[in-house]
Amino acid sequence: MTAHSSFITEFEPPFSVLKPKVQSAPFVLCSPHSGRIYPRTFLDQSRLDPMTLRKSEDCFVDELFEGAAALGVPLISAQFPRAYLDVNREPYELDPELFADPLPDYANSQSVRVIGGLGTIARIVADGEEIYASRLSVEQALARIDHLYFPFHGALAELIAETKALFGYAVLIDCHSMPSAQMAQSSGPRPDFVIGDRFGVACDPKLTRTLKEALTGSGYDVHLNRPYAGGYITEHYGRPLEGVHAVQIEINRALYLNETRFTPGRGFARLKADLTRIAGTLFSTLPVFLEQRAAAE
Repeated sequence: MTAHSSFITEFEPPFSVLKPKVQSAPFVLCSPHSGRIYPRTFLDQSRLDPMTLRKSEDCFVDELFEGAAALGVPLISAQFPRAYLDVNREPYELDPELFADPLPDYANSQSVRVIGGLGTIARIVADGEEIYASRLSVEQALARIDHLYFPFHGALAELIAETKALFGYAVLIDCHSMPSAQMAQSSGPRPDFVIGDRFGVACDPKLTRTLKEALTGSGYDVHLNRPYAGGYITEHYGRPLEGVHAVQIEINRALYLNETRFTPGRGFARLKADLTRIAGTLFSTLPVFLEQRAAAE
């Protein structure tokens, strides 16, 4: 095995799937940024210490949604960290400044996300610090994409297709977290949640309204689409006219995380319980509306 692909043994498999014996609702949960296995080769390449690399990680988001998954829906979670490979991007959003050799013609090197340093292979961690001590080979990037990115999306697409086959439609909830205002050096307080539906394009508006009402009814401050409208996963899979609805949830890390130590905070258990209860409400009430809407069209 070559040095650049030795990471493969550290990600077997590259994702985990919590799947119920019997799926009880037309929902799929996805946690693409909660992976916390950092390959030795990656740590050797990085100019940053392991704790600094974790600033891009949606710490423990997969665990926050385990209770919701236990109600009878699948949850897919990446094992690899976002700083290593970001599956919430197009497959080839690559930054030419990051590589020692020319990118292939099919690479998208001009997206806003690439220009910001946060492409499929990120150049920086969330607060802007450069990750790598030297440039990478394109071969290294393509190996990560082939062995991690495509298997993850293949599994996610399969879960969505299976759900649609069972229920006639599917609802994807893409689960993320965001730094608090203090950690993000923001100019003002951040909401507890941001719901992103690509400004109404990625799902039936009833899904967005129901989710917002459930969260605000539990006492949380909720914003819509700003500053996060949903990334590639929401945009790519959200096809409501084809029976697939997608929505992104961003959770303020101050609610559940010690953002300095990357350990669960005092609010972790409460937030997990709230998310499980809210998911139960969604799973039981929303399908009735969506089925009625589909029958009327």
